[in-house]
Amino acid sequence: MSTRAPAAVVLDPRSVESHTELVEEIRAEIERDGGITFERFMDLALYHPDHGYYARSSDRPTRTGDYLTAPETHPLFGHALARQLDEMWKRLGRPSDFTLREYGGGAGAPAVSVMQGLDSDRSELTHSLRYEPVEADPARSEAVRERVREAGFADAVRDDVSDPLTGCILANELLDAFPVHRVTQLDGALREIFVTWRDGWFADEPRQLSTADLAAYLDAAGVRLAEGQESEINLRAPAWIRSAAGGLNRGYLLLIDYGHAASELFGPRRLRGTLLAYRGHQVSDDPYAAVGEQDLTSHVDLSAVESAAIAAGLRPVGHASQAEFLTALGLGELLDRLGRARGTDPAEYIAARAAVLRFLDPRAMGAFAVLGFGHDVPAEPLRGFSFQLRAH
Repeated sequence: MSTRAPAAVVLDPRSVESHTELVEEIRAEIERDGGITFERFMDLALYHPDHGYYARSSDRPTRTGDYLTAPETHPLFGHALARQLDEMWKRLGRPSDFTLREYGGGAGAPAVSVMQGLDSDRSELTHSLRYEPVEADPARSEAVRERVREAGFADAVRDDVSDPLTGCILANELLDAFPVHRVTQLDGALREIFVTWRDGWFADEPRQLSTADLAAYLDAAGVRLAEGQESEINLRAPAWIRSAAGGLNRGYLLLIDYGHAASELFGPRRLRGTLLAYRGHQVSDDPYAAVGEQDLTSHVDLSAVESAAIAAGLRPVGHASQAEFLTALGLGELLDRLGRARGTDPAEYIAARAAVLRFLDPRAMGAFAVLGFGHDVPAEPLRGFSFQLRAH
């Protein structure tokens, strides 16, 4: 009687760089349920409370991390933003409590640079500003508060979130990180791309839609995917807009993100969608590589964001590219002031100049969209939306 050796287990090469415990948990859920939506996969990969990408480190948006947001690139971004907040405060009648509620503030760099900018401009808002960081993980919110305190702005920090607020709700590169459904048009019908386990790793599998909301979303946008086209649908972004608007008594909602109008986002130029992964400042289009160790993002549907804001009772107050927004707020003047300041190291100025070029470059951060909405605010346009390079 012969004995046959057990078949060798073939490991997918991508497993080496992935978070083992997270992979096993996602695999177990797939096997239990017979597959999961990509939204669920992305939710676990990024936000699992113990093993998710965002749960295990706060230094993701840094030079030593995986990507850089504008505030982490250089403090001049926050200094320019401080000027917009100062104007908002004045438009609201200089309230004694002006709350800046920031969603997804990373390691705290945006808040610190904003407050330093107010100090540098000798803004009276410094005495009225109340800062509320909001993170998915309460421990990260406290870490942001502590960084702001250590920077010398303890008086501005609020330890809780109080509704309704008068001030500004800020979200910089937040909506692009919300988990998305992936859909495709096959044989004339809209299908959803599920995640299964096949040949030792995660794989795509088109199926019936998990919710009729996906088809309704595209119908509301007035778009239809081409045969074979793939795209992403972010159902959480409009829901977040409604929730954020509910906490705004009087003031502004300011959103900064990369995105497009629905006609372009779902148009024929984007047959494979916009889903990308970032790790070590390198970009990839494989969402199943380095699971739990890479960031996943997709471009934002700006049409859906605006519709949700209006439906929530907010009024659009401006739409600009980030290059236009920062130019209107005097970014060039801020750079010049840094260069003329006594004690500025030449290397520091060169780094600042490189950052400013990146902020304004339409092939980099300059193309990001800045959307402003208001509730019970004056009709006068805000300074940040006063400079237009092109029609929107």
